[in-house]
Amino acid sequence: MTMLDSLVEAARAAGDAILRIRAAGFAVDHKRDASPVTAADHAAEDVLLAHLARRAPGIPVVAEEAVAAGVIPETGERFFLVDPLDGTREFVAGRDEFTVNVALVERGRAVLGVVHAPALGRCFAGDVAASRAFELRRSDDGSTRSLPLRVRAPAPGRLVAVASRSHASPQTRGWLEAQGIAECVAIGSSLKFCLLAAGEADVYPRFGPTMEWDTAAGDAVLGAAGGVVLAPDGAPLRYGKPGFRNTDFIASAAPPR
Repeated sequence: MTMLDSLVEAARAAGDAILRIRAAGFAVDHKRDASPVTAADHAAEDVLLAHLARRAPGIPVVAEEAVAAGVIPETGERFFLVDPLDGTREFVAGRDEFTVNVALVERGRAVLGVVHAPALGRCFAGDVAASRAFELRRSDDGSTRSLPLRVRAPAPGRLVAVASRSHASPQTRGWLEAQGIAECVAIGSSLKFCLLAAGEADVYPRFGPTMEWDTAAGDAVLGAAGGVVLAPDGAPLRYGKPGFRNTDFIASAAPPR
């Protein structure tokens, strides 16, 4: 089993834990930054940490809920970034746009990534070095199909943007207007990267704070499918920054000309 296949297995197991808790009912707590957290966040993280400890015991893991509790490992050139339930606000609101994010970072770049949307039956994975990206999609009969992912060629004048449902901003609206992009789909979690990777949208602008575990898995999926995620200076978004905080970024199906 490859490392990427192992991360897919871990993400799907974490997704199963989330769905069990959603079906049983759950309470909502809040962290110090006032963001919501549930038993599903913690259960999914426990599943992922246990899996990574077995599969890759020598690689540090930076995980969202552990960091919130003050557990921050020393990271070198190679480490995992884990968001056990990206889109907790969507989860709490009863929407299906939440994901499990797992990424491997090497020398500041996200090189492997899995974004699993358990409620939607869609699991996206990418290996940047191999230029291999695929989606495992659940069919109505319960079977799973593997579909290759590739970004689509942008069609000038007909670009489709995706943007955050929970973190819309005037800066984002201004950027879309300046680019002449009239169609924008609001969606939660790291699914935005995956829609670009699947050729279902063209660009994802993000102005405002995000954490590295929010973006690394989607970054890897998009990169493996032929897209890019660029910081304001035009360089690829990097990981392992102080506090694991991201700058603004633009994710797109093709690099700017």
